[in-house]
Amino acid sequence: MTKPSLPELLHAAVTAVGGTERPGQAAMAEAVAEAVDDQSHLLVQAGTGTGKSLGYLVPALAHGERVVVATATLALQRQLVERDLPRTVEALHPLLRRRPQYAMLKGRSNYLCLHRLHEGVPQDEEEGLFDQFEAAAPSSKLGQDLLRLRDWSDDTETGDRDDLTPGVSDRAWAQVSVSSRECLGATKCAYGPECFAEAARERAKLADVVVTNHALLAIDAIEGAPVLPSHEVLIVDEAHELVSRVTGVATGELTPAQVNRAVRRAAKLVNEKAADALQSAAEGFERVMELALPGRLEELPEDLAYALMALRDAARTVISAIGATRDKSVEDENAVRKQALASVESIHGVAERIAQGSEYDVVWYEQHDRFGASVRVAPLSVSGLLREKLFAERSVVLTSATLKLGGDFNGVGASLGLAPEGTAGDDLPQWKGLDVGSPFDYPKQGILYVARHLNTPGREGARTDMLDELAELVEAAGGRTLGLFSSMRGAKAAAEELRGRLDKPILLQGEETLGELIKNFAADPETCLFGTLSLWQGVDVPGPSCQLVVMDRIPFPRPDDPLMSARQKAVEEAGGNGFMAVAATHSALLMAQGAGRLVRATGDKGVVAVLDPRLAKARYGSYLRASLPDFWYTTDPDQARRSLAAIDALAKADGK
Repeated sequence: MTKPSLPELLHAAVTAVGGTERPGQAAMAEAVAEAVDDQSHLLVQAGTGTGKSLGYLVPALAHGERVVVATATLALQRQLVERDLPRTVEALHPLLRRRPQYAMLKGRSNYLCLHRLHEGVPQDEEEGLFDQFEAAAPSSKLGQDLLRLRDWSDDTETGDRDDLTPGVSDRAWAQVSVSSRECLGATKCAYGPECFAEAARERAKLADVVVTNHALLAIDAIEGAPVLPSHEVLIVDEAHELVSRVTGVATGELTPAQVNRAVRRAAKLVNEKAADALQSAAEGFERVMELALPGRLEELPEDLAYALMALRDAARTVISAIGATRDKSVEDENAVRKQALASVESIHGVAERIAQGSEYDVVWYEQHDRFGASVRVAPLSVSGLLREKLFAERSVVLTSATLKLGGDFNGVGASLGLAPEGTAGDDLPQWKGLDVGSPFDYPKQGILYVARHLNTPGREGARTDMLDELAELVEAAGGRTLGLFSSMRGAKAAAEELRGRLDKPILLQGEETLGELIKNFAADPETCLFGTLSLWQGVDVPGPSCQLVVMDRIPFPRPDDPLMSARQKAVEEAGGNGFMAVAATHSALLMAQGAGRLVRATGDKGVVAVLDPRLAKARYGSYLRASLPDFWYTTDPDQARRSLAAIDALAKADGK
């Protein structure tokens, strides 16, 4: 029997999921197949509606080697495992003569821990274990969540937190889960044979396709101990998120509360001298943090350096002491020791990292309204790490609707540790970029309106002209507005102002769960939804409920953002343009994601309105506009309002 061609396989898969074959999807599938066969790397931009998941799944399954697919969002992981993979595998089975296996794998803390559930949580203040079910009043929200988790543990096959609906609070989940450092290990745990996390790992070892998240991919790359099974092909979907997710995993933090918790956990397991030394170091650290002012620490202040070294040394002594003592009076000693050790090791690691002061790290103080002061450390860049760990021994495909910024892939490529496309060199990963376009006719379906006549936004103060403009646009659109704001303060101010002016429901992020807000926004065309960062890329509302997307200003990083400003400065010191490489690239990515909320289906029409004149006037404006979909462009406010009124009238005539 002849081997089926890629177009045949793609046709079978698209038919099975009830989709439509698109030229961009076919071009993507061919390019992915080529990259996998050549063991090369590919960056592929595939616009909304291309069907990119099948564009990479079909060639990957046809190749036959093990594939890891890493995504940023839970929604896409679910779509792959519950919809796309089952249907695609069944559709390809007659053609491939095999039925590839697939599995989902996440970090250990995403799975219910049966030991924690049945034996309780090691208690900080007292001997023995703390029965969270007895301590939480059954009538309290925490008590109800815990009882529901206990019932769910008897029914669930996966133990995966994301399979529990409705979900529970982080506080409740913390009572029934463990981090990899706190885990006793399957061989030492009475519940090892039934462990959900171990079962997920075993399924992943047998699977041809392993679906995971960016965070676990980052842990696999950074920590050296492999978490993912060996694989020949890595596909990173939602790849525009990868750098920030890897940075998040590589960021360390110390707070007084966290240090004090470690002291309490370790105190009962070590000799008095070691416990006192850690207690004393914790008190010294707390005194320093009481005086901490937010901002970057280009050099470590002497008092902080001293406090961190004292913490590091005391923590090291405690780690050795915990390892050498046994205390049979402590109930379930192994769990108590393991949790204490995990807490102290974490503090030792971060304190040592900050005290050593690498030129490749950025250190800063942060102030949080609820949790107080913390000291944080993050890598200046993750590009070297990604180049070394990601591209070394496998073919990598990175895909997203937004990878091409300012007209090429080199900006995103540089953040991933890749040299400009086409650069030759023995130690440089070879890659190519491909834009397969979009099935949407952007110039006919959408308008990009830039409010050139408004005042340039300043850092402070109400923008009354912007709020007037926003009210007029929302009125013309008949509601139907997704408002994307660069700060929560801006979103709140706009919501308050428009609630007083317009007879339209205005939903505000934070007043309800995000899922509930998006559902309510989609259900009523007159409703508007205002919010900040997660709305810029988390909203998928096709149809007449979202016909106006407003951005209040270009979302540059805040000038006092320690990590972004450090990265910008480093580029400038190396002779580059720090503003364009960091601030403009960051903004272009967000704006491209934000503008992508407008057209989600072939029948969608509407306006993206940017209420920041710099997009029309500033030198970098053309770079940012080139990163957005190719909408029809205008700076005429009357034109924008007329178009919105016409789109609103059309939707009303259709009864929507």
